[in-house]
Amino acid sequence: MKTAIITGASSGLGKEFARQVRDVFPEIQCLWLIARRADRLQALSAALPGVVVKPISLDLTAADACGQLTALLEAEQPEVSLLINCAGCGIWGSFDESNLEEQLRMIDLNIRALTAVTRTVLPHIPSGGRIINISSIASFVPNARMSVYSASKAYVSFFSRGLYEELRPRKIAVTAVCPGPWRRNSSQWAESPATPRPLTAFPTVTPKRWCTAAWWPRKKARPSTRPEASTSSIACSPAWCPTPFWYTPPRRKRIARSFKAAGGFLWAF
Repeated sequence: MKTAIITGASSGLGKEFARQVRDVFPEIQCLWLIARRADRLQALSAALPGVVVKPISLDLTAADACGQLTALLEAEQPEVSLLINCAGCGIWGSFDESNLEEQLRMIDLNIRALTAVTRTVLPHIPSGGRIINISSIASFVPNARMSVYSASKAYVSFFSRGLYEELRPRKIAVTAVCPGPWRRNSSQWAESPATPRPLTAFPTVTPKRWCTAAWWPRKKARPSTRPEASTSSIACSPAWCPTPFWYTPPRRKRIARSFKAAGGFLWAF
């Protein structure tokens, strides 16, 4: 039975991937949905008819999380055609005023858990499988007031690129999804307690012309003349941005178009 494993499936992008994944990958017969909140997973499972759903309540930052997932995989031996690493969180605020435990938890979830889940699931991914890692346009350069988040997403992007080269002989594709700014779930994106700035103040629009010049393929990257490009907390200078490579077979193009319309892109290797 072809299986898709989605982490962070109780909300945000993970929830939307769970809802729409079979529209793009109709061969998927079973979904493993991993998140902390069991009640939300149960509600989502009930809303997905026509597919076998296995909700797994698991905190990926827990010390025994990888062991529990390994035991499930060894017991059921699924054919994992698709792994989507959506679990992640962010903290907005000055690093020197932030809560250290929250910053370390963000590193654990965005970096350690993603790495552990990928390594644990990889032996069960056959030739022709795919790994999708949710990164961010914040991964390309350091960003003030979100320093640790940007650094953690830089790891995701470069880890994905290196892993692609390693797995290419096995015909396993690896894609880093780098969305632009979007309205985040409050449980995934939090303000630093010392800076009670409303979440609505987080920038939600990336200048389209500047973004196009910086990140779309076949466009030569050039320094931006827009003043907001150098001051936006999420913006990165085009001089730092590599030209992305697109690999979008026909059935994947809908995903590519949706992320492009949202202001991000698929960095597919």
